[in-house]
Amino acid sequence: MTKRDKIVAELRRKIRDGELLRGSRIQQDVLAEMFNTSITPVREALVLLEAEGLLVGEPNRGVSVADANFESVKTVYVQRMLTEPYAMQRAARRISPIELEKADELLSRMESHDETEVVSVPELNRQFHFLFYDSCGNDSIADQIEQLWQKWPWDLLMVIKHRPGESKSEHRVMLEAVRNGDLEMVDTATKNHLRQSFLSLGEHLSGKPVHDIFALDNDAN
Repeated sequence: MTKRDKIVAELRRKIRDGELLRGSRIQQDVLAEMFNTSITPVREALVLLEAEGLLVGEPNRGVSVADANFESVKTVYVQRMLTEPYAMQRAARRISPIELEKADELLSRMESHDETEVVSVPELNRQFHFLFYDSCGNDSIADQIEQLWQKWPWDLLMVIKHRPGESKSEHRVMLEAVRNGDLEMVDTATKNHLRQSFLSLGEHLSGKPVHDIFALDNDAN
């Protein structure tokens, strides 16, 4: 990885894990010192993250972490609904018993997470999902999902009190469906997991209940 790539990856992680709060200022000189580099790769990293929508630059105010936007979240949600259930179904036909055991272990680590666990819950969650997406047999789909995940406001899900417990149950249903080779249930469980995530985020961002994917489809018609 180049210095720019390392800075990009670390800033993505800090935003995802809630270490950099929405609206926080990004200080270029601090980043340059942190990564023991010149200001050039720092600026290149910030430009890339601005293009992704994670950061926003304002005249005379510098660069800060972008606020989450409901319409953007809705767009990403629709794209995730069109790709992730399909990738999960493909993975269910290809994944090995050893990988399923690893998935089970990742869920157990999320469920029992405390200060002794060195890996964050968002990172464990990512590892669980991409254990399947990377096994789907189509690198282009996995790459597309990776790009969509970078735009999803994972940090906000951490402050929605009911989501962690719900998410744990939904993950278990997904894993059990894959174990049983029930492709219809894999599709249903994955869509339900994504739907509940979006509904929770949508209500958090808008301050009121939002429609699910089927209502969005009807609106589009």
